[in-house]
Amino acid sequence: MPSRLPFRTLAVAIAFAPTAALAQAPTPSRATIVARLDSIAESGVKAGRVVGLTVAVLQGDDTLLLKGYGKADVELNVPTPANAVYEIGSVTKQFTAAAILQLRDAGKLDLDADMSRYLPDFPMQGRKISVRRLLDHTSGIKGITELSEFPDLSRRALPRDSAIALIARQRFEFEPGEAQVYNNSAYILLGLIIEKQSGMSYEDYIEKNIFAKLGMTRSRYCNNTEVVEGRAHGHTYAGRELRLADYADLRWPYAAGSLCSTAGDMVTWLQALHGGKVLSAKSYTEMTTPARLADGTPTRYGMGISLANDPRGVRLISHGGAIEGFLSHASWYPDQRVTVVVLMNSTGPISPAGLASELAAQIIPPVSRPVRPFAGNASALVGTYTGPGRGRPMTVVITKGSDGGILVSPGGVPARPAAWVERLTFQSGPMEISFDTRQPGAPVLHVDGGTSHYVLKRQ
Repeated sequence: MPSRLPFRTLAVAIAFAPTAALAQAPTPSRATIVARLDSIAESGVKAGRVVGLTVAVLQGDDTLLLKGYGKADVELNVPTPANAVYEIGSVTKQFTAAAILQLRDAGKLDLDADMSRYLPDFPMQGRKISVRRLLDHTSGIKGITELSEFPDLSRRALPRDSAIALIARQRFEFEPGEAQVYNNSAYILLGLIIEKQSGMSYEDYIEKNIFAKLGMTRSRYCNNTEVVEGRAHGHTYAGRELRLADYADLRWPYAAGSLCSTAGDMVTWLQALHGGKVLSAKSYTEMTTPARLADGTPTRYGMGISLANDPRGVRLISHGGAIEGFLSHASWYPDQRVTVVVLMNSTGPISPAGLASELAAQIIPPVSRPVRPFAGNASALVGTYTGPGRGRPMTVVITKGSDGGILVSPGGVPARPAAWVERLTFQSGPMEISFDTRQPGAPVLHVDGGTSHYVLKRQ
């Protein structure tokens, strides 16, 4: 599951600098491209900022890179094999979403039915929440990983019911459909729906209907006691100091983040999912269509996958994962049929999403985006905006830049300029910022990071 720090991902998104475009020169040879990919993939290990990782890069069916780097286990000095098994954290969510859609295809559930039809004992607190709103993070249910007691509880070997009971006790963060806030609780509940409607455990359903059918023989539901050949051990960097990852009982992440896989198996998955081998055409279209808030505002998240373009403007379908000791990112570039998978066995300063984008840049040219000065009145947008965030209120400060544009500062992060896109929409790295002035009074700020769409009001 992703970091429990609600502003961390947003801050990184603002700070991330896109890879420079490749110079307009003769197309490099395949050998040259492979050498570049290999050098980029290994750079974090050489710099002492990544313990180990496996990287896969494919252009169509051509495997340009599938290789392990660094150490799978530092203490035993074990090199990372290409088929190392990693905990993939929240990349799990696309498997959970696909399972729900398979059950819909089989006529066993309705995405627009109230979740109480399938989970009648869950306290709805007078609200109606469709299964669809669980899939796209717009339910308003409190996220379990943002609770203060979660870090301690997640280290305990407690039954799965403990997580459900903890979620059920929480007040809603916002009304269903009012905003989109990344939510592990929703995917835990989706796991229960899969079990009830399939008559199988979540683990068995995923194994039988996805892993076995696709030949993903190295993938599994993780647990803490199973001996798995080639399993990488998790590590974390505290500054420059390397430590073993904190223990976490893998019963807690469940359908939100407890799967294990390899880079090769993830390639199989991405090509099967996006190649029409997992879902009906209708379900695949719904999975990859941006969710909408209750007022019709489009987001950049589908069902278990982000639909935000990569930092260079290229169309991308992807998702990342972070769990104790492991980081992951799985990317599919649909227009070029390029697959990039990055699996790491350390958490620290290197972002797998940033690395994946840099690798893709060696194959895919950037989208040309003319830089234009903002033509509107930035002074009318200036102010402090607050609203529901991930686990706590979110605050973003908008100031006017010297060029007449806007500067953006979320959660106390130093202000950075945002490029004007059109009308009242701006871009800062992969983060999209827009202002809604349709209603009387102060504008409403929409901040879309690709996995969440925050709706903030000016104070």
